[in-house]
Amino acid sequence: MADVTARFGRLDVLVNDAAYNKAIPFPDLDGLTMEEWDRIIAVNLTGPMRLIKAVAPVMKAQGRGRIVNIASVAGLGPTGSSIAYAVSKAGLIHLTRCMAVALAPETLVNCVAPGMLEGTRATANLRPEQIDRANATALLKKAADKDDCADMVVTLCRTETMTGQTVVIDAGRFFH
Repeated sequence: MADVTARFGRLDVLVNDAAYNKAIPFPDLDGLTMEEWDRIIAVNLTGPMRLIKAVAPVMKAQGRGRIVNIASVAGLGPTGSSIAYAVSKAGLIHLTRCMAVALAPETLVNCVAPGMLEGTRATANLRPEQIDRANATALLKKAADKDDCADMVVTLCRTETMTGQTVVIDAGRFFH
């Protein structure tokens, strides 16, 4: 944080977009080792928490900041490529709400929850039947658009009156 503020004089935006996943069918509890659980939770939930804690004092001191977490529709219901992934993204959605309370009014904290995004590294880990099912059950009969997700992140960085919210972008597959 010191390097960023020294170079740019401010730290206005944090986007927590890093994630790790391994496709493990929900019934395969033996396949979901505690090592995989720990890694998924560490990257997808603990990592964002650490970064938020690091930027929070800077954003508070400068009187303004925006944090956008990238979750998943898997965090809204028991779906997705593994139990650990779904739980980590549910935790990230709730962390968004909790941090919105903790960091207001200076810092706004929101979340984007994409559905299945084709053409990304994330989908390379999915089973073909998961991709087919996601597309077939979406109202628009296609994957979510990664450019729509990027545009929403920009919008959430520009907002003045929205915090603690999760925006789903999934071609009409899941409603919450």
